[in-house]
Amino acid sequence: MADSEAGTSRDAARASAGEYQVFLSFRGPDTRNGFTDFLYRDLENVGFRVFRDDEELRVGDVIGESLLCAINSSIIYIPIFSVTYADSKWCLRELANIVENVSKSEGQKRVLPIFFHIEPEDVKLKTPLYSDALSRHAMKFPDEVQAWRAALEEVGKIKGWNVKEDQSQAKIVNSVVRELLEKMDIKQKILPRHLVRHHAQVKRLIESLDINQSDVRLIAIYGMGGIGKTTVAQVVFNQLSSSHFGSHCSFLEDVRESSSTKEGIVRLQKKLLSDIVGSRFAEQVKDWEQGMKRIGEALSNKAVLVVLDDVADEPHIESLIGNCSLPSGSRIIITTRDKTIPSDEGFNGEIQRYEMPEMDAPLALQLFCRHAFGKNFPRDDYCSLSNEIVSSIGGLPLAVEVIGSSLKRRDKAVWEETLVNLKKVPKEKILKRLKISYDGLDKNQKQIFLDIACFFFNEKKTNPIYMWASCQFNPLGEIEVLIERCLIKILDNDKFWMHDQLIALGREIVHEDSLDEFGKQSRLWIAEEAIEIIRTEERKDKVQAVDIDGLDDSIEITNQEFERLQKLRFLKLRNGTFVGDFAKCCSKLRWISWRCPRQDFRPDNMYLDHLVVFELGANGFTDDSKAWNLIERAKNLKVISLTECAGITTIPDFSKCLRLERLTLARCNRVKRIKSFIGHLQSLLELDIKGCIGLTHLPEEVGALVELKRLSLQGCCALSELPSSLGNLTSLIELDLSGTVIAKANPTRGCNLKFLANKKGCNLTWIGRLSGLKKLDLNVPNIPALPELASLSHLEELTLHKQRPKLGKLPPSLKYLHIRLWTSLGELIHPSGQVRHLLHQYTVDYVSALI
Repeated sequence: MADSEAGTSRDAARASAGEYQVFLSFRGPDTRNGFTDFLYRDLENVGFRVFRDDEELRVGDVIGESLLCAINSSIIYIPIFSVTYADSKWCLRELANIVENVSKSEGQKRVLPIFFHIEPEDVKLKTPLYSDALSRHAMKFPDEVQAWRAALEEVGKIKGWNVKEDQSQAKIVNSVVRELLEKMDIKQKILPRHLVRHHAQVKRLIESLDINQSDVRLIAIYGMGGIGKTTVAQVVFNQLSSSHFGSHCSFLEDVRESSSTKEGIVRLQKKLLSDIVGSRFAEQVKDWEQGMKRIGEALSNKAVLVVLDDVADEPHIESLIGNCSLPSGSRIIITTRDKTIPSDEGFNGEIQRYEMPEMDAPLALQLFCRHAFGKNFPRDDYCSLSNEIVSSIGGLPLAVEVIGSSLKRRDKAVWEETLVNLKKVPKEKILKRLKISYDGLDKNQKQIFLDIACFFFNEKKTNPIYMWASCQFNPLGEIEVLIERCLIKILDNDKFWMHDQLIALGREIVHEDSLDEFGKQSRLWIAEEAIEIIRTEERKDKVQAVDIDGLDDSIEITNQEFERLQKLRFLKLRNGTFVGDFAKCCSKLRWISWRCPRQDFRPDNMYLDHLVVFELGANGFTDDSKAWNLIERAKNLKVISLTECAGITTIPDFSKCLRLERLTLARCNRVKRIKSFIGHLQSLLELDIKGCIGLTHLPEEVGALVELKRLSLQGCCALSELPSSLGNLTSLIELDLSGTVIAKANPTRGCNLKFLANKKGCNLTWIGRLSGLKKLDLNVPNIPALPELASLSHLEELTLHKQRPKLGKLPPSLKYLHIRLWTSLGELIHPSGQVRHLLHQYTVDYVSALI
């Protein structure tokens, strides 16, 4: 919704030109200056063309031509249903036109409703809120009310977002933006929630890149960590990718961290290839040298826009954009802390450098206020304090965000104390200024912050949350606080992310001679230091977490050394083992991750009563090894992960682990069977069996796991039969059968496969009973016909093999259809026409299509 008549006129002019993708329908007094404004700005920030109309500036009773043009040209409609939405005749007229447009679009257009401080039942007219409003309208507009009623009832049935009064609006806005990016297949970066515009920097960078010139250019944005290099690069990327480069663009984040290993470089290379030329080329990359070759081929004939974020070394650039000549018009942007990167040699174009300046005082104050007050300016009674605090922080956006967030809803006394502390710290001591926010955390928040900084950044959140919950750190609530205070983020893949300045802060707190009880020597991750501390004979009451690697020489942790670690709750041990009698060791371990190259298991009386996460990998333990006694005794276990356990032929008996929620068996190549005890694990939520190439049997008892949410048998290429009892798993949300062989080799015809639909238990009809299924991967060869899927009313994503079976009726809930390595587009058009809307969304090899 525009803020003025001028704004409305401007939007109207653009509407006439058909320039809009998203149409916002909402009631001004309810949401104009809050939720709707946030949503509008975030959608525009990622490149959407959004129409918002101010119904309060309209006169008369007829929708004008410009508004109709905006409705007709838009693809996504977002009605924001609020308390007084139905009081507005204009909102109701818009909604009726929206519903008519969607019904005529044959699935090309969508309505995504938001229920703001109301319930869907209100919109369905099952409560007085909207029903009474329509009754009042019926006296003035009797001919229109029936259409308004029908529109409300229809849209009320659509699943959308509920915004509760006590809920984070920022989270909902972020969810809406991500959903639209996914549906519209737009390659845009989601910008920080409280973005303060860097107009001057963005303008200068875009002018320097000058996309109208046909040469090749690289621009290096350099400056200290936390100064805003990545944010500016994201803004420039969004503007240029949407207006000029289209699909030929890629933004690679955290290059320095990801490139620390060759595997990380390969992942970045695959992402770049997938972004620009499709996943078929990406999947063919096996090592970084091959990746460089593929990138050279892929980037040879079309102008590209590539952003390499946080580059630390020259070879990173060569590995990711190759050493070939880039096509005319290509633009490369890198962000780095080193002014000398890249060198002036080896790049076939112009190199420019741009030093990122500190944020000036007015912008810094605006950013601070957005985090501290939720608006662009301070409260009157906090004006002087806000200015002084921002002046003491300096122009580092990261510090401004973190400290501003830490003061939100805090007493004035806390503000004054923060100001005093800031004035004690020299401006060049960035970490000391950030530590003020750390000092404001409670003990549980500090523990979680330090754990993430030292061990879990870029790691999935699931297992750490189990450990913290067992330690009574209240992780779910405390993580929310850390997110609100801009100290951590959780990415789409459920991994923790933390700015490297904050990682450095956490590690410095642990290393420094600090009075903080959670600091000095509480966490050890440097091998030599960890070994030295463990070997000393005094008690180690501060040590809570250890990541230790025996490096070239395997290490042994004795019972005496273990007994001195009274508060140890996390142990990651590689190339090592335990020796001695542990009967007197009252272990507080909650999580052990152990890669043991030895076949023998020598500790006695080792009891891990508090253990909730057990990860065991790269070992030679056999079926009768005493090592499995550890698991049998650990009755509080929530997670078991066995990886590359080459000596076992069956999963050990975990039947006493009745609280187990996640069981992973990965690349245990000799495992042939899973025993029937699996059915006793009634709390199991996830069963992940992948790459177990010897597995031939899955017991009927798996069907007793009624709480199971995710089942994966990915890459179990000898598995030819599946029990029909799997149809009992009605709580299942995700099922992955890719790489299985639900067909058997015909001995008379060599490698030809024959589908076993007529043999015992080998058909897939049971899949039709999985009513809660959302994601189904059937990347399995030689299935002549799919099982009945129309009954899967929640199915959103389906993956098939390149040898496509005959498609039956698909459920209307299906959003994405993936067909692996299938190159024929024409045959996708099903006679029923139900897949007819897919054609414009293809990559050649890997269909990821909106239905």
